[in-house]
Amino acid sequence: MSTSTEAGGPLLLGVRHHGPGSARAVLAALESARPAAVLVEGPPEADALLPLAADPAMKPPVALLAHAVDDPGRAAFWPLAEFSPEWVAIRWALAHDVPVRFIDLPAAHSLALKGTRGGEEGPEPLGGEGRPDGAAETDAVAPVVDPIRVLAETAGYDDPERWWEDVVEHRSPTSGPGTGGDGPERDARAPFAALAEAMTALREAYGDGGQPRDAVREAYMRMQLRAARKEFGDAFAVVCGAWHVPALAARTTLAADRALLKGLPKLKTELTWVPWTHRRLARHSGYGAGIDSPGWYGHLFGAADRPVERWMTKVAGLLREEDRFVSTAHVIEAVRLAETLAAMRGRPLPGLSESTDAVRAVMCEGSDVPLALVHDRLVVGETLGEVPDGAPAVPLQRDLTRHQRSLRLKPEAQDWELDLDLRKETDAARSRLLHRLRLLDIGWGEPAAGRGSTGTFRESWRLRWEPELHVRIAEAGVWGTTVLSAATAKAEAQARSATALSEVTALAEHCLLAELPEALPTVMKALADRAALDADVGHLAEALPALARSLRYGDVRSTDTAALAEVAAGLAERICVGLPPACTGLDADGADVLRRQVDGVHAAIGLLAAGAASAEGLRERWSEVLRKLAGRDTVAGIIRGRAARLLLDDGRLTEDEAARLMGLALSPGTPPTDAAAWIEGFVGGAAGGGMLLVHDERLLGLVDAWLTGVPADTFTDVLPLLRRTFAAYEPGVRRTLGELVRRGPATGGDRADHAYAGFGPGLHTARADAAEPVLRLLLGLPEPTGAAR
Repeated sequence: MSTSTEAGGPLLLGVRHHGPGSARAVLAALESARPAAVLVEGPPEADALLPLAADPAMKPPVALLAHAVDDPGRAAFWPLAEFSPEWVAIRWALAHDVPVRFIDLPAAHSLALKGTRGGEEGPEPLGGEGRPDGAAETDAVAPVVDPIRVLAETAGYDDPERWWEDVVEHRSPTSGPGTGGDGPERDARAPFAALAEAMTALREAYGDGGQPRDAVREAYMRMQLRAARKEFGDAFAVVCGAWHVPALAARTTLAADRALLKGLPKLKTELTWVPWTHRRLARHSGYGAGIDSPGWYGHLFGAADRPVERWMTKVAGLLREEDRFVSTAHVIEAVRLAETLAAMRGRPLPGLSESTDAVRAVMCEGSDVPLALVHDRLVVGETLGEVPDGAPAVPLQRDLTRHQRSLRLKPEAQDWELDLDLRKETDAARSRLLHRLRLLDIGWGEPAAGRGSTGTFRESWRLRWEPELHVRIAEAGVWGTTVLSAATAKAEAQARSATALSEVTALAEHCLLAELPEALPTVMKALADRAALDADVGHLAEALPALARSLRYGDVRSTDTAALAEVAAGLAERICVGLPPACTGLDADGADVLRRQVDGVHAAIGLLAAGAASAEGLRERWSEVLRKLAGRDTVAGIIRGRAARLLLDDGRLTEDEAARLMGLALSPGTPPTDAAAWIEGFVGGAAGGGMLLVHDERLLGLVDAWLTGVPADTFTDVLPLLRRTFAAYEPGVRRTLGELVRRGPATGGDRADHAYAGFGPGLHTARADAAEPVLRLLLGLPEPTGAAR
């Protein structure tokens, strides 16, 4: 077998995956040699997909996705960027009508050999170092060798990326002294000959480099080279990781290679092209062949000339978009500084480190904050590739693509916010799609806190498309061929298998949000069964809020939720009966959990009482339960305090009664920790807790008097509770409380009935009259007429 340096033999082009310098060198070598065929490292099952690489709609970065038909979660990706040598070789072959084929171990074997599931990626950077994301630890029996790092350290570099830039990325394809012989063709082969020589030395020193599976892959590739030789003679080129070149050039027997491949496990697989992102090419993502700066590499590959000047112009444009002042003079000075740094550091051209240092000093004024934006947006980049419609896809993927286009929801590689108004048909359809995808564990979007109205007709989402979602779509394909049918089937299956009442109530909420009417009967039956059997008040309290929210969603989506309302009302009745006994004998953690459940039940009953005929009188029964909780000494202080606060907010407890309950809770006979817990329940966590103390001088006076009377030896015990309570207040509220306490009680005049100065005894009618017209306008209320005015 000839090496790349042997005239007349197959052209072995050892590359670094995703290296623009390697890509330019491959293109120059192919243009010079004009081989009759091109063989590329990759899964042979994808040969039928190669013509799609010439489709104008195919825009890298893209990836080959292979998954097991019977186990879609067992998958692997082969990413390709515009600056990947393999992509350049494939495009060259298609443009010149030259046969092009993949020669690596078939995905049917490689997936069967991998012991884990979910989004594994290949290849490795030089075909040897780095384990693909997710590969089993047992695959490596020795430390994995990083060839670039070894070569960089041998050359005296402490940064492998900087060494690679100096010897490859900053080198033109035919630069360097000629070696005689074939002139330009020889020059085009020269960098590959040097890299092959280096890899041969490394293989002699490190063997398989901690990648024992490489022997199997290389045996298969040698067999493919033998087949190509029979068809094309030696007039073909091979593009593979440089690490593999010595093994492919080695002379072995066909029998020996077949012996290595004998008995390999095999799976039935399917392959397709999927969009990829620059961010997923980055090393920090866990990708074994990852690079530190895909955006920078893409710039180097695409820049026809003056790469540093063009890069600085890009950076300036980005910073200007972020409202930072960057002038043309900044760009010129940054270029000069980068060139000066490169000269001082002995580099042939400014690299990323010099460019970054120059940008920090000149355009970012020494700050790393805007520099982080440059790194995220440009050095790494947010480019998302595109795949033509003709690429194979599972039926569920095609249905999702159809929905994305009809609803104008284009996948984006970066986070973006989507605000929906469910009163609009298109927005309602978008909401249904996103909720159905969440039910299928296809996490394209996550609900986010809305910036506007909190009404049920508003929804906000945070969307981000990741390449791994294609694997999730393939997995979800087992439930159905469309998003609707798959979500319905999965909801029904989850309803039948659910063991906890809260699981079923959450599922009912999802079904209403996703509008899955065919799944609701199954879910409702499971809900009724679980509710009848579950006697744990905590479980019932956890389940009720989801049902109440579901009723609201049903209203805005015009869904019949009568059966759901009946179940919810029944749960509420059982909670009213069982909650008081459940609130006794609790430790601090258990009391805090039950306090949060009381909050949820209170809000849920408010919704049920307002919208369900079957819930008539429910609010009154719940108020009686809260009165029992607020008045029982055996109930934990935090729950008693919260019950009193909820009653006060609903107008079912007067200020005098609230002050009396607080006085009892803060009496000298009450342990300080219990009193602090009561305060936390009463004024902590609830909306407006701090403002209640600001506007009610009696309550603030009670808290102040109690706190000043806490003995010194127990003050440290109650301090954490108090700090947790008051730290949740807005800074302005805390400042006002501090001012009121500092001033102390007011005396004399019309302030005699009020303990603290700063607030009047009643309503200031003149100011209220001035604000009334604006409030009526905001609330949409009619102007008063006649006597009302």
